[in-house]
Amino acid sequence: MSEAVLPLPGRGCWSFLHSRLRAWLVLALFAALSFSAPAWAAQAEKGSDGAQVMESFARQAQEAGERKVLSDKTKQVIMFLLGVPLLLFLLITGALGIAMGLYGKQVFVLHMVFAGLTVTLALVHVIVGLVWFYPF
Repeated sequence: MSEAVLPLPGRGCWSFLHSRLRAWLVLALFAALSFSAPAWAAQAEKGSDGAQVMESFARQAQEAGERKVLSDKTKQVIMFLLGVPLLLFLLITGALGIAMGLYGKQVFVLHMVFAGLTVTLALVHVIVGLVWFYPF
């Protein structure tokens, strides 16, 4: 009876797979280093001069003063336009929840989608309201 001969380490199909894997790893390392080298070079060329940084801050402050400022009436209209769909989504979410709980309708996914939209729009509404109107 003849015994099956197992390939020695470094021979056979495993050797082929390891050599291909090694080649891919070397190629990936080379690509990562070659793509990041231009970024390092650009960063080194810039340098960090304190006067240039201060000039850029002064320029941004001057541009901020020249920007168009929204009036309170426009801000209130925008908040109203955010509030209308928020209330609509809230009513739809509640109606779908009642339809599920009381009447046994299979609308759970739709209920959760509208709940997510309601929470997202509520967060946007709160953030915009605080940024625009908190200091009064």
